[in-house]
Amino acid sequence: MRIFCGCRSKKTSSDVIPSTTKTPASTYHMSSSRRTSNADLSPRGSSIVYSSAAASSSTDNNSYNKDSWKSSVSSRSSLASLRASLPENPHVYDFKEIFTATNKFLSAKYSSSSSSAAWRCVIRGDEVIVFQRKFRRAIEATELRERLLVICKSHHSSLIKLRGASMSGSYIYLVYDYVKGASLADCLKNPKNPNFTILSDWMSRITIAADLAHGLEYIHNSTGLEKKFIHNHIKSTSIIVTQSASLNAKICHFGTAELCGETDSRSESDSKKSNSKFVKFEGTRGYMSPEFQATGIATQKSDVYAFGVVILEILSGEEPLKYRQDKGTFVRVSLIDTTREAVVSGGVRRWMDRRLKDSFPEEVAEKLARLGLECLEEDPEKRPDMSWVTSRISKLYLDSQSWTEKMGSLPPDFTASFAPR
Repeated sequence: MRIFCGCRSKKTSSDVIPSTTKTPASTYHMSSSRRTSNADLSPRGSSIVYSSAAASSSTDNNSYNKDSWKSSVSSRSSLASLRASLPENPHVYDFKEIFTATNKFLSAKYSSSSSSAAWRCVIRGDEVIVFQRKFRRAIEATELRERLLVICKSHHSSLIKLRGASMSGSYIYLVYDYVKGASLADCLKNPKNPNFTILSDWMSRITIAADLAHGLEYIHNSTGLEKKFIHNHIKSTSIIVTQSASLNAKICHFGTAELCGETDSRSESDSKKSNSKFVKFEGTRGYMSPEFQATGIATQKSDVYAFGVVILEILSGEEPLKYRQDKGTFVRVSLIDTTREAVVSGGVRRWMDRRLKDSFPEEVAEKLARLGLECLEEDPEKRPDMSWVTSRISKLYLDSQSWTEKMGSLPPDFTASFAPR
């Protein structure tokens, strides 16, 4: 579990779109060591890359990318044009500003949920996270300008706000608000103490599920946005549980897929014919829908699939994929398979996270598990859209509140379920 702490100061630059997001006050302290994983034994965080060209090798050291520095000169004119074309812009940062704020990219890298490099730093008096990502395909300056303006104008309490961006060569640097908290993955799975979770009561988990549903529904369907977006990075490591009394959830990386060219409406055959080195797609094992694995093309329905996986994680406290040793060999265990077995056999309560100590509304939990499985239909056309999913989860949230009020009148040693596991 990662430690998050920081503060935000008032903006003084006139070229920033005002944000109404309220940062919750810190109410608890969380600490843990950074998760380490093996690509074969711990699928969380591992990536599969789809590319029409050979993937270029990357280095993970404390020096900045030399090609980026050399190409920054050639990108200044397009950067200036982009900045000038945005009235009341979000920040369009000069590359030197990013370079200086990150101490020439020598600062310790931020322990991020993203596979890209990231740094926590202060820019123009505000604490932010800078993500370095590579363009997956060539994007015209006009198209990038339009996307950046729409994304930075958007606002939802369940989304971490994008402040602005900078470009240098084949890289884009995305600057997001820094939010105090820890990833949902770390809240559910503390590597130092597996028997402990900050999400030890039912209302904290249904609240997170509701926050995520509303945030993703906003991305997909909100009339406040000029186009319908795809997130393409929904997973428990890309969700921050904030340090607030109610443990609200915020979705990271909104706009990353659009600004990096990860969303592409071209067909698979067109992608294969392309000679562009930027045509590249990636996903995370355990969260990729069958059609995404086949084509590498992200859609809103592939977002719904990944959301369904996260719902099962919230209920069970388990990873999407894990490996257990059986007679000297490693056997893959799928959370989707174990959930289906539990629903069919009527064993949802036994399947639920034991750290909830049987204190949850069993009927509501089973309905939420079934809803998660509906989001995981093999055929994307059979998956519900996020508007329908959000309305269902909102109803389950209200049912949970009623259950909590009733349970409050019981003696403290009583639990919601009485049958043996």
